[in-house]
Amino acid sequence: MNLFASIFKTDKHLRAYKKQLKGLLDFTPGNIALYTTALSHRSVRESLEDNNERMEFLGDAILSAIVADFLFRKYPRKGEGFLTEMRSKMVNRQKLNDIAIKMGLKKIAKFNRIDGGLKNSQIFGNTLEALVGAIYLDKGYIKTRRWVLKHLIAPHLFMDELELQDINVKNKLIGWANKQSKSIDFETVEEVHEKGRKLFVVAVVVGGEALGTGRGFSKKDASQMAAIQAAEKLGL
Repeated sequence: MNLFASIFKTDKHLRAYKKQLKGLLDFTPGNIALYTTALSHRSVRESLEDNNERMEFLGDAILSAIVADFLFRKYPRKGEGFLTEMRSKMVNRQKLNDIAIKMGLKKIAKFNRIDGGLKNSQIFGNTLEALVGAIYLDKGYIKTRRWVLKHLIAPHLFMDELELQDINVKNKLIGWANKQSKSIDFETVEEVHEKGRKLFVVAVVVGGEALGTGRGFSKKDASQMAAIQAAEKLGL
């Protein structure tokens, strides 16, 4: 049984799902199967045809292009370095994850809800990227761009605040520790393989106390996530 048939056993289920999707997207979706795939995490759908990993890859590229175009037009006098940093601030995993949860993706996404780690992970930001990919395949680039501007950038990404935000929380945390004469270490506590990719778990230890952990497909990303958690705990 394919993914679409396994979820929508009756017309009533399908109508309810379409209504839920329309409420989330603010438009009537065409190809429902695309959105079903985009909202399905590999923890519940292992097949590449049924989970959102490939859709996430596409959506990541489309979203990055839309944000780059937005920034290029908004800041005609700014250089490449500034534009690159602003794009990183807008599409980093933590930011996208926060936006996805605010939008309600956590409620509609299909994932293993028994796994407590997934509930507090970054998979919802990944799901948001996959959703952008689905919209692109369903509606085309122009409508996807309009949707991103209206539903992601305008209500959730405030340029004045982002300009002042220090994106490298890790460096900020290291600077704080040095000023406080505290030791700080980023320790790789675990390395596991998921679907052929290596996943790193990094802990940040300040003054001998573990203040945060982060997971990522690179040590850099995992360290940043650990640093964000530690900085929040320290009120930085």
